[in-house]
Amino acid sequence: MIQGTRRWLRRNRTNFAVGAGVLGAGYLAGQYVLGKLGEARQRMGEERIAKENLRRRFEQNQEDCTFTVLAILPTATDNILDAIPVEQVLEELQRQKAERLSRSVGPSEIASSAPPSVADTNEDDRSSSLQTDSFVHTSQVVTEGDSSMDPVEGSAEASNEKKIKKSKAQLWNEMKINSITRAFTLIYTLSLLTLLTRIQLNLLGRRNYLASVVSLAAPQPTSEGSRINLQNNDDDNDEQAYGNDFETNRRYLSLSWWLLHKGCIDLIEKVRAAVKEVFGLLNPREEITLEKLSHLTLEVRKRVEGATEEERRTCKWLSFLLPPQDQEEYVLRESGMTSSYESTSPTTTTSLRRLIDETSDLIDSPAFTRVLTLCLDAAFSHLVDVKISQLSYKIPPFSDNHARVQEIVGSDVKAKVANSLAVFCRQAHSIGSGANNEYLSAIESVGGLEAFAAVVYSSNFEFESPEAAALSRPGTAEGLPAKTTLAIEAAPESVSTQTVERAEEGFENAWGKALAKEDGKQF
Repeated sequence: MIQGTRRWLRRNRTNFAVGAGVLGAGYLAGQYVLGKLGEARQRMGEERIAKENLRRRFEQNQEDCTFTVLAILPTATDNILDAIPVEQVLEELQRQKAERLSRSVGPSEIASSAPPSVADTNEDDRSSSLQTDSFVHTSQVVTEGDSSMDPVEGSAEASNEKKIKKSKAQLWNEMKINSITRAFTLIYTLSLLTLLTRIQLNLLGRRNYLASVVSLAAPQPTSEGSRINLQNNDDDNDEQAYGNDFETNRRYLSLSWWLLHKGCIDLIEKVRAAVKEVFGLLNPREEITLEKLSHLTLEVRKRVEGATEEERRTCKWLSFLLPPQDQEEYVLRESGMTSSYESTSPTTTTSLRRLIDETSDLIDSPAFTRVLTLCLDAAFSHLVDVKISQLSYKIPPFSDNHARVQEIVGSDVKAKVANSLAVFCRQAHSIGSGANNEYLSAIESVGGLEAFAAVVYSSNFEFESPEAAALSRPGTAEGLPAKTTLAIEAAPESVSTQTVERAEEGFENAWGKALAKEDGKQF
């Protein structure tokens, strides 16, 4: 029995060896497949976590942009209001009105000639009536003065009357040009400041995010948990490998000083020239429709931004947003960033220069011009189609935008230009307000703005760190941590419009794909 069993095993030992080999190979193959499935599952989980983390950081970054704009906008507003003192012109017109009345009627009649709108209970209507009545009454004084002048008063009185008329005409023209210029300049400043802030904070947010990811991927000491240090990987952690240059970030953000103090003043001259050309011959007492006012506003925009798509694409806004290179040190000094400028390390200087150069490239890109046009459309529409139509033309608001446009275009309701000037004067303060700014809300409702910010945030990751830069050098990508590569491939996902872009595709390619996602939508 035993001998028979041995002979049988000896005769079938080859078959047993082959079977064992097959079973072993099958087991190893199964373990390999299970390992790969586990790795894929882990990678999918890490990718989901990374995208969620990036999305959360991106959304928080956009909220920071809004608060930053509201915090620094009043600085530009004060400079523009000081450069265009419309209220002083209004006071001079009212003073001349009082002088004319004092010569044409008695003191008791002056006291009883107050405009009836003063007793209006509605605050907005009362403010509008006070200003527009001053326009109308002041212009009426000229006519009344001509009819009530005593012909025997002599040539000296007539000469003085002519001087008053000329001075009043000059004041009216200055009032008209300045009030419109100031409101339009503030809209341009608000839109440019919004885009500049989005670029700056999203570039810095991208750097800080990568700093956190690289710190996560770096080996940790055995005595510490691998995730303990993840809670302090932003710009308050001085131990980061990169992205922690607080001085560089401060200097970079301080460059917005140029727009707040110099760029907005240069914008005034550009806008004023366009307003004079379009509104110069318009009489403040003339009655026009809202459609004509919208057309005149569009003509001003064409002269400032460009009349055609090609002109708008080639319009350069960089000189208003960032100082020329030879003025950068001046800006840093004026903004208080020069206390340790001489001791700045070469690495910090290089990093700052890279940030400035990338910002300049973004501002000069066609995508910037496209988004700026959309933001300006929203802001000007809110001013003319909402505020002026309601306050000056007394057109009630409509919930349907299409119905509202049809109402405005087909409406023959007219209002004096002086009424609209009063609204322009008041709305200038609303446009430049640092709290409850309706115009900023209208600009931020533009879908293209968030798409632009997402592309800025997710593009050019490979230029932000030595580890990520290795992607562009052959033979070194193997040393890049897997989690860092995962983060570089991730991009913020918005609820509706944003796309996930790989860093190596570049900004222009990413923006083109973002636009492709918007086909068929209101963009």
